[in-house]
Amino acid sequence: MGNIFLFSLIVGLASALVLIPISKNKTSSKKEGTHPPLKTVLTATVLLLVPAVLAFYYFSNLDRNFTSLWVLVILVTAAGALFATGKERMIKAVLFIGSLIVGAYFLTAFLFNADEKYEHAEMTEKVEIEAFDEKETPASVPPQFARNKMKKAFGQVPNTSYYELGNLQIQKVDGDYVYIAPVEFSGFFKWWNGDKTPGYFTLSATDSSANPKFIKEDMVYTPSAYFNKNIERHIRLQYPKHIFYGDAQLEVDDKGKPYYIRTYGEFVSARNGFTVKGIVLVNPKNGETKSYTLADVPEFIDGAVSPEAVSLQNSYFGNYVQGFWNSKFGKSDVKLPSDEGTEANVSPIFDENGNMYYFTDFTSPKEGVDSMLGYSLTNSRTGEATYYTGNLEESYMDSRGALDIIEKKFIEKKWDGEMPVLYNFYGEASWLTPVLDSNGFLQNYFIVSAANPEISAYGNTPNDAIKKYKIALQKGGSTVDGSSDAEVKQVSGTVVRVYKEKSGDYTIVSFLLDNRKSYIVSSENTPLAIYLKEGDKVNVHFMATGEEFLPVKEMVIEGLE
Repeated sequence: MGNIFLFSLIVGLASALVLIPISKNKTSSKKEGTHPPLKTVLTATVLLLVPAVLAFYYFSNLDRNFTSLWVLVILVTAAGALFATGKERMIKAVLFIGSLIVGAYFLTAFLFNADEKYEHAEMTEKVEIEAFDEKETPASVPPQFARNKMKKAFGQVPNTSYYELGNLQIQKVDGDYVYIAPVEFSGFFKWWNGDKTPGYFTLSATDSSANPKFIKEDMVYTPSAYFNKNIERHIRLQYPKHIFYGDAQLEVDDKGKPYYIRTYGEFVSARNGFTVKGIVLVNPKNGETKSYTLADVPEFIDGAVSPEAVSLQNSYFGNYVQGFWNSKFGKSDVKLPSDEGTEANVSPIFDENGNMYYFTDFTSPKEGVDSMLGYSLTNSRTGEATYYTGNLEESYMDSRGALDIIEKKFIEKKWDGEMPVLYNFYGEASWLTPVLDSNGFLQNYFIVSAANPEISAYGNTPNDAIKKYKIALQKGGSTVDGSSDAEVKQVSGTVVRVYKEKSGDYTIVSFLLDNRKSYIVSSENTPLAIYLKEGDKVNVHFMATGEEFLPVKEMVIEGLE
């Protein structure tokens, strides 16, 4: 607190010296009883200004760099010039004009620093993402559904009436992909009586049937606390000159211990724009804080770069490719980042190595166009971003187009999609989207081809939807072995078990060979598969995807060829 008092005192004293007409006061003081002495006026002004400055910076949490005073400087110098006379007025008028020039520079910086912003946000460009690993399950439980389940489990929280569910976010904890949501105070008087929150909820981000778990961990410094216990104010008091962007986020280490983090950085120029430099980490139980650069962020932190900062960088990259004025008028090469993301217009996803990225697709600024121009993946720990143009010979549908298809598909049930993410399933750029009913409950997972919207499928789980989508790709004239990494292998054996299910006009045949491996084939590709029975000897060409049911490309049944 000492720093903010000293800062306010310096600002108050300097403002008082500019405001008070010193020469006029000296002249008038010679006439008895006309005006109070300079010392008295100066003291009174300081006593008024210091509390006002202190209150403003304390409650606003604004950084206490002297550049943040530019509006106050304009007001004070203007008033000082107005009250002064003679040479003093001329001097203060010069100060006022100088403050106006500085203010104009700050106000118009966005017109001239667009190129700098683009340079800070420039991304590595590639054509296409690698094929999805068929052995992995996408982290695809939608946030709204997860939040609903946590609310229904709120009875696990002691003194439930004191609290409400905080912001939800996804992360990797001890090898599992989970949603984390802190328990927050539901108002000032609940904080006054409760003093600390009891813990946080965790829920699987890959298993929609999992139930939330409440983890008991006392937290004193939180976003819903007040005064010095408010997490953002606590961070500001410790780091008065840091430039922060984005909300404080809860991160949990592999032992389940919670920490709050906040992203800091620096302005691009003239208190305008933002580029990330690191994080401040806070122990919410005792308030201990520590600052880290991005290169030194602890390993358990997934979202070192706030989603708000990533969304801002995406805006710079998409809009300012040819400067500010082009972004408003010509719009040549401009691409607009989507606003369909789940966290500040971006969607967190994980790669096969467990690294978190923020996904955003970009579309044309032209109204009524749902064609995707590309998509970006930003590493949530380093801030390094890659922009994927996709196959330039094909026109890809954007996330809004995928959501429109889902809305029309389930128009009678009034179901909607949430959190569309682009994957490369079997060499086909495809949107995977959870589908929710009007109450926010998960109904299915929908996959649609970005290049061929007529090819789609849905299932109760992501893997079930992928399995059916594989068949839909074959029906649609596409291929499941284009750019997939899976190798085609051959095997012969005896059928041990057979299971058949109808899928539209065709039959999906799943069978187990005597090598204890399971395979799956559609009667569209192999019509004679409908006659397959236990004991048949078969020769199979299949894709070694590593899945539980291996997709069959060709199959010959002995005696039926």
